[in-house]
Amino acid sequence: MPHAERGVVAAARGRRPTRGRRVSRMVRVRLTDSPISSAGYWWATAVGFAWGFLWSRGRVEVRHGLVVFRGMPRWTFGRGGSCVGGCYLTDRNDSDAVLGHEVVHREQWRTYGLLFPILYWMSGRNPLTNRFEIEAGLEAGGYLPRKRTRSADR
Repeated sequence: MPHAERGVVAAARGRRPTRGRRVSRMVRVRLTDSPISSAGYWWATAVGFAWGFLWSRGRVEVRHGLVVFRGMPRWTFGRGGSCVGGCYLTDRNDSDAVLGHEVVHREQWRTYGLLFPILYWMSGRNPLTNRFEIEAGLEAGGYLPRKRTRSADR
């Protein structure tokens, strides 16, 4: 059996392919859910802290595991607020529903690290088609009108 075929067969059987007597070693770098993405998350959180402390003129508190910076000038964040690592930057958009939405973005930061802003940008500015906004919940993020319940109608 040719050498290349032996490697494929060994991999299919769950074993490492060998080259003669030496074991072939392949280094795999995981960029998601890894120490690399974790370092990116913590770096983004540090940047969010610095930006929030620099510009926030409102109350700063931890809610739902996010450091929420209120009273930010409108130009310092996007849309109704921005999640940067474990920090949420906003002027006053901090309802429990919105923070639930932002917690999902924090988890996306943890999963993708510094790849997250690139992947988010590649998903497009339209929140209705952006996979990260859809995953976080369009209604909770304020991109769709809230559904009214029967008890709220009365």
